[in-house]
Amino acid sequence: MNSMQTISTIKILHLDTNHPLLWEQLEKAGFINEADYTSTKEAVESKIENYHGIVIRSRFKIDKTFIDKAKNLQFIARVGAGLESIDCEYAESKNIKLIAAPEGNASAVGDHALGMILSLFNNLNIADKEVKSGQWNRESNRGTELDGKTVGIIGYGNMGKSFAKKLSGFDVEVLCCDILPNVGDSNAKQVSLQEIQQKADVLSLHIPWTPETDKMVNTTFINQFSKPFWFINTARGKCVVTTDLVSALQSGKILGAGLDVLEYEKLSFETLFEGEKPEAFEYLLNANNVILSPHIAGWTIESKENLAQVIVDKILRVYVTK
Repeated sequence: MNSMQTISTIKILHLDTNHPLLWEQLEKAGFINEADYTSTKEAVESKIENYHGIVIRSRFKIDKTFIDKAKNLQFIARVGAGLESIDCEYAESKNIKLIAAPEGNASAVGDHALGMILSLFNNLNIADKEVKSGQWNRESNRGTELDGKTVGIIGYGNMGKSFAKKLSGFDVEVLCCDILPNVGDSNAKQVSLQEIQQKADVLSLHIPWTPETDKMVNTTFINQFSKPFWFINTARGKCVVTTDLVSALQSGKILGAGLDVLEYEKLSFETLFEGEKPEAFEYLLNANNVILSPHIAGWTIESKENLAQVIVDKILRVYVTK
């Protein structure tokens, strides 16, 4: 990017609504903000050459076609944790800076993952429905304690670390594995995937969706666990083969599942799918040992503000020399 260009000439197109502080702080810093929350991708492409930066959540995919038309683009800021809706390699080949905010909603994701485990262990979703329908079933809703269990975390970045920190108040063994070496800390011991598969009572995913993690949790992966386990996914739905997950739930290999994300989600994460429901999804909808939420693990009042602040700070670091 042109180091001689002043902030007052940088035009940013906001393609999704976000916490107002994002717009306000960028404006105060001198950037030119413009918004387009409704136009089609093609309509945005027709004018994108007029902008130096874009701020987006997941409205549409930033692909080669979009990037080729964005001749003056200097950065893409995604107000979220992942960048899978962006052709990162191609953008970087055009010297476009990529900005995300995984640290902005890590605490929220950790809370949600822990909440799902505790709800499953204590049958809270079932008990709630039963009591509201006039049933008072105590013995069938006898819970399981988290203390004494081994929790395996796959992916030990911002989200995995947050979840492990939340678990530190419980008497549990926390194991983590990651593609990077030496990421373990006082909250989790880094081990091999094989060791997690040997020891885990609970497995929680905190990984991005990449070619390496696509459909990672399948029958082969599940059957490598030495004992039945509980499964939590607050990461990405396409890392899991849902039909294989359902088979493991039916066989008892997976004792229960908390799923904030689903294989069937649209890339925008704003909708699920259209048309007839897949058979595996129908099973999840009716299973008492499955808790579902609509991709909201990182979607809290606090994280909306935190994500926006992280994005502002990172954009400023690109243009302001300290």
